[in-house]
Amino acid sequence: MGGVLAVQSTIIMIIGLAVIAVTIFAFISSLTYSAEAYRAAGKWSKNGWAILLGVAALLQFLAVGGLMVQLAMTIAALVYLADVRPALSSLRRR
Repeated sequence: MGGVLAVQSTIIMIIGLAVIAVTIFAFISSLTYSAEAYRAAGKWSKNGWAILLGVAALLQFLAVGGLMVQLAMTIAALVYLADVRPALSSLRRR
């Protein structure tokens, strides 16, 4: 029984570390684009995304808040990576 719990704990830890890594990556990525690029792409402001993702990374790293807070911060990072970042990078390619 102890082996099963150890495997489960390891998997949960790996998932948690992956979520933190994704959030930190999204935060760093949000800092690399100019404020003008956010406006040109018609997205929320650079400061807004940087603050949201910075707070998300900090809360997830410190494991503060409940499951709903962690889920909301993960969703914010995934929205940035799935919607905002591609729009910003498409402006750079032109």
